[in-house]
Amino acid sequence: MWKKSWVLAAYVLLSGITLAVYTNHFGNSFHFDDFHTIVDNVRLHTLNDPMQYFRDPAAFSVLTTHQVFRPLVSLSLAFDYSRGRGATAWFHYSTFFWFLVLVGCLLLVFERVLHSSVMALAMAALFALHPVSAETVNYIIQRGDLYATLGIAAALFTYAAYPRLRVTGLYLIPFALGALSKATALVFPLILALYLWTYEEQRWQRLLLRLMPAALAAVVLGTWIGRMTGAAYQPGGFAPGLYRATQGYVTWHYFYSFFLPTDLTADTDMKVAASYADPRVLGGVLFLALVAAAIYLAARAPQWRGAAFGLGWFLIALIPTAMIPLAEVANDHRMFMAFPGLCIALGVLLKNWLNHRVVSAPWLRYAAVACFAVALAAAAYATRLRNEVWRTEETLWQDVTVKSPGNGRGLMNYGLTLMARGDTKTALDYFERAARITPFYPVLEINRAVAKGELGRQAEAERHFRNAIQWSPGQSSGYFYYGRWLNWQRRSQEAETNLRQAVQLNPHDFQARALLSQVYAQRQRWKELRELVEETLRIAPGDPTALHFRMIVEANELASRAAEKTAIASGSPESHLQMSLTHFRAGRYLDCVRAAEKALQLRPDYAEAYNNIAAGYNALKMWDKGIEAAKQAVRLKPDWELARNNLAHAMEQKAAAVKAGQ
Repeated sequence: MWKKSWVLAAYVLLSGITLAVYTNHFGNSFHFDDFHTIVDNVRLHTLNDPMQYFRDPAAFSVLTTHQVFRPLVSLSLAFDYSRGRGATAWFHYSTFFWFLVLVGCLLLVFERVLHSSVMALAMAALFALHPVSAETVNYIIQRGDLYATLGIAAALFTYAAYPRLRVTGLYLIPFALGALSKATALVFPLILALYLWTYEEQRWQRLLLRLMPAALAAVVLGTWIGRMTGAAYQPGGFAPGLYRATQGYVTWHYFYSFFLPTDLTADTDMKVAASYADPRVLGGVLFLALVAAAIYLAARAPQWRGAAFGLGWFLIALIPTAMIPLAEVANDHRMFMAFPGLCIALGVLLKNWLNHRVVSAPWLRYAAVACFAVALAAAAYATRLRNEVWRTEETLWQDVTVKSPGNGRGLMNYGLTLMARGDTKTALDYFERAARITPFYPVLEINRAVAKGELGRQAEAERHFRNAIQWSPGQSSGYFYYGRWLNWQRRSQEAETNLRQAVQLNPHDFQARALLSQVYAQRQRWKELRELVEETLRIAPGDPTALHFRMIVEANELASRAAEKTAIASGSPESHLQMSLTHFRAGRYLDCVRAAEKALQLRPDYAEAYNNIAAGYNALKMWDKGIEAAKQAVRLKPDWELARNNLAHAMEQKAAAVKAGQ
């Protein structure tokens, strides 16, 4: 009982120290993937339908290429968004709470595998204060790594600590929750197999039998996750063979970073090996061979078997990101799930070393404690520095440009932060530097276009927009930003065409939907606006922009009915013309024509009525009748620009329709 109380008190103290180290991170901003998964993702901004995250992968991100199935992450983000109304502090509070829970769970796991409460506490403190952990704790959307690691640790502890409950499958619950947070947790059966082989069962027949429930659960969960992942999802990687061949070197980089994390960066510029003869490939193979040999040798000695388990955990946790080619060959937040294994291996090493030397040299115990305390203090200081780096988009990407100068995306993102504060000229310099490193990057091309547009270089801007669409015709972003630029250039018809294409390619591009709604309202395309608003609200019932435009549509419809009553009561041509106009705004184009025709019956030379008829027929795409009515309006009022525009539009559209039909 005393031992449990001591460990609990130590954990509370460690939690307090960890909180003190992380006090400078709670106000940090959104970053990188946070924008398409949280900020721009309207479906996370309300909790009206929590189950949507379990049935629709599109709820995870507005980008079709990033729509993976992580329902528990989405649900937690929606909950945090509703509590804090989008303020980042609430997301950080939530992530940090579960981080402390994970530290406590790892403390329990370490205690069981290290057989030492003191060493378990030391390794838990190392994990809690290690600056690599800050790469995940600060990156809101990557809480999936935290949840997945927590699921594995909780499942392993439940299995190890309560053997009588194994038959109930209770330990599979945290495993399933972790896998539904991020699919990397599906490696749990391998970690469990390693634990059984290390500590309980070396007869492979019985080991496989014990492993069967976890393996079956992994197959079921993996199948479900695979089927629920969006059809357009793209991991982003290329050259799969060379990517995997480079992962040995990447594993060495992660291993090295555990002991000397001086080069942490949010976006590394590490590249895939150019060939299989690349020294990094050969060096990586050699490193993996050395680790495998260390695992084999450690497993043969009882006092070192825990080190074999820890090193095995480290390698197993990296399997998903090593085997699936991703856009980045390495990423520092990927170390998070692997580092508990290195903590275990280091704990075994320190424990055995102290037990071996302390009899003849007791002072080594005090020296070791002092050195470890200094290491923890250094780690805590480095973590606070990383928290400062993650403060804003500008501080983060400026750090990337220093740590990863060969990263075109990093240069681009830093340029975006400069453009956001008005320094467009310097931002463009960074974009041009990035273009020399990554010359065919559609997102960069969009940003070059936006920057040149702001600097008044419109012809160049349009060329860059067209390049972005040409290089990535299946993505909505190029069409959206080009449409936005076209709308600024008062080319609203072309803007509408591009925005419609953006929405067609990605129905969850809510920025494109919002701007298309605005363009429809500007062009008085009321019927189309009503249809777009209704469609948007079916996808995201709480979308504030769609609700705003629905109010406009409903107001137009009310005005239409009121004008109809007034026209009937008055009987004047003016009242029927007003009724025609309100019908048009409500999207009732045929009623618009009929009301204008009634006005013509009362006043045969009413140019405004002819113009309304032309507008109504144009909206119905009945170009011949639109041309005929517009000609009458122009005949009666030759200098009326609106009527001449309606005539020109109808003639252009008819010519385009004839050309398309040839």
